[in-house]
Amino acid sequence: MIKKILLFLLAAFIVIQFFHPKRNKAEGNQPNYIGNTFPVPADVKSILEKACNDCHSNNTRYPWYTNIQPVHWFMDKHIRVGKKEMNLDEYTTRSLRYQYKKMEDLKEQIKDGEMPLESYTWIHKNAKLTEEEKNKLIAWADEIRDDLKSKYPLDSLERKK
Repeated sequence: MIKKILLFLLAAFIVIQFFHPKRNKAEGNQPNYIGNTFPVPADVKSILEKACNDCHSNNTRYPWYTNIQPVHWFMDKHIRVGKKEMNLDEYTTRSLRYQYKKMEDLKEQIKDGEMPLESYTWIHKNAKLTEEEKNKLIAWADEIRDDLKSKYPLDSLERKK
């Protein structure tokens, strides 16, 4: 009986290897990328590339182990959720209120150690943010919020309470 169960599980494992979600890879320039509207200093861009872009952009770097199911499904879900929360490549397509709020959310999540996710930094050790990197991202988010406040009335950026 156990032998049949193990054979069934092995067969199921082999079969699921043929079913993979579409990869998160965009070709060419991303016209709605946050950096096309707001300055992204080189040091901040470097931090975003190592710790944020895999889940919060239209281009994910896929490690070898995503070729094995169900790992790819697990990673695909993280990417979809991350892009839904904030997609740096689609940032400027969203409302001003959204843009303003997301920079506040970014600051809070970094301060609270919620981002990048522990499940991501567990495997991607270089994605762990140092205090200096956290401060750079927070300052960058503040600059974007300040830029928005200088161009638009505050009531168009904040939801009335």
